[in-house]
Amino acid sequence: MIMVYDVNVQRVSKVLHIGRRYLTWVQNSVMEGSLTNAQFKRLKSEIRQVIEEDEDSVLFYTIRSPKDVRREEIGIAKGTPSNFV
Repeated sequence: MIMVYDVNVQRVSKVLHIGRRYLTWVQNSVMEGSLTNAQFKRLKSEIRQVIEEDEDSVLFYTIRSPKDVRREEIGIAKGTPSNFV
């Protein structure tokens, strides 16, 4: 799982704090790690409680295998989705 977020400066520390309970911080606004389905649901629920979905953006990339990468977005779209390697 990779979580990438672009949120208002007032909410950055809250999102970081929530994310660090589930994932490892790897660089500014990027976290990664392995989650169970239940943990992923709790993470998304907690993130939804602190962000403003019409202002902020949080992306989740679920990598099940090199051929099975899924992208899920919460909040405002910040650009057109594209494939990545």
